[in-house]
Amino acid sequence: MASRSLDLMARPMHSTFAAFCLFAVPITIVLIFIPWLVVLVESVTLQSDIDALHSVKQAIDSNTIPASSFLKTWNFQMDPCENPGPHFLGILCTVPVDNSSSSNRVLAINLDQAGCDGFLSPAIGNLSELTTLNLNKNNFRRPIPTTITNLVKLTTLSLSENFFTGNLPPRIDRLKSLKVLDVSHNVLSGSIPRLLFSEFRSLTLLKLSNNLFTGRIPVVIGLWQLDTLDLSGNHLSGNLSQFPPNLRTLLLGHNTLSGSISPVARLKSLQALDLSANRFSGSISHEILTLPNLNHGHLPMNLVTYDNLTAINLGNNQFSGQIPVEYGQKMANKWRSLFLDHNFLVGSLPPQFSNNAARIRGSLAQNCLNCPGRVHFCRGGQRPVSKCVHWNGGHKG
Repeated sequence: MASRSLDLMARPMHSTFAAFCLFAVPITIVLIFIPWLVVLVESVTLQSDIDALHSVKQAIDSNTIPASSFLKTWNFQMDPCENPGPHFLGILCTVPVDNSSSSNRVLAINLDQAGCDGFLSPAIGNLSELTTLNLNKNNFRRPIPTTITNLVKLTTLSLSENFFTGNLPPRIDRLKSLKVLDVSHNVLSGSIPRLLFSEFRSLTLLKLSNNLFTGRIPVVIGLWQLDTLDLSGNHLSGNLSQFPPNLRTLLLGHNTLSGSISPVARLKSLQALDLSANRFSGSISHEILTLPNLNHGHLPMNLVTYDNLTAINLGNNQFSGQIPVEYGQKMANKWRSLFLDHNFLVGSLPPQFSNNAARIRGSLAQNCLNCPGRVHFCRGGQRPVSKCVHWNGGHKG
């Protein structure tokens, strides 16, 4: 009887303990997951941006990422926009203008020139607030993903010196905010999209050089803010059209362009011009050789490409550097008159200047050349070397 009483007394105690245990289990679970919930609430970067960055890194061969590269600092156990400094180097984020709970967004990606090998993930198109994408001097392969045209806020797209192949994305004209577009030194091919030159009214620099582009140069005169146009080293053909009037640098060398170069004469702001290794014909107008801002820097190499050119007068300008050896080679056959006097040229003369001096008119006076007095080109003397140092980057030649 006493045993039964003890048993009856123990039952409520056991039930109470069991109820306590059942109640304690969910409390323990909640405590375990509270820190995880806090991370989600306090996450700074929009999750889709984090996912896109993760995809970008995954598309690169991890064995080609140097220990010192920016990509090596992309640790996704941390928040990209919350951990600046040594983490997520090359990433720039937006900062909310008020105390709102809106997430930060990735604004710029500037990878260092580390030679990383891989492809550009299509997820790059999900970074809808991106304004700068710079992947220069790496080893990205395959075509440029078409999703890149979703980045309508891009102002700088620089993919030079990689191994991108195929055509430019077909809807690249959607990137109307672009100011800089540089895809030079890749393996891109096809024709240059006509809309590329008609829609990018904010573009200041366009470099498509050293690729495999074919066809004609589209009309570019509408890009009135364009400062630099570099289409050299492709397979472009046809005649030159009108160029934007404020163009300062025009590089079209090493194509198969033909016809007259007269459109260049209208570019009064031009400072650098390369038309070499093409199939141009016709006369070179006086206006081209007297463009007001083409009278300084090194002597123009493109002059040696004009087969009908026999007389050159670049005297009384501000040209610097050495006389190209190609000028000497022209002195041996085609050229009959060469005036380079009153500039800031330095160095020695190509040997042809001595060997062919008798039959060629000209002058090299008032430069800073090593110019022997017996060579008639040197009559009139040279400037003191100190007068040319400034024009030659501090070098005396």
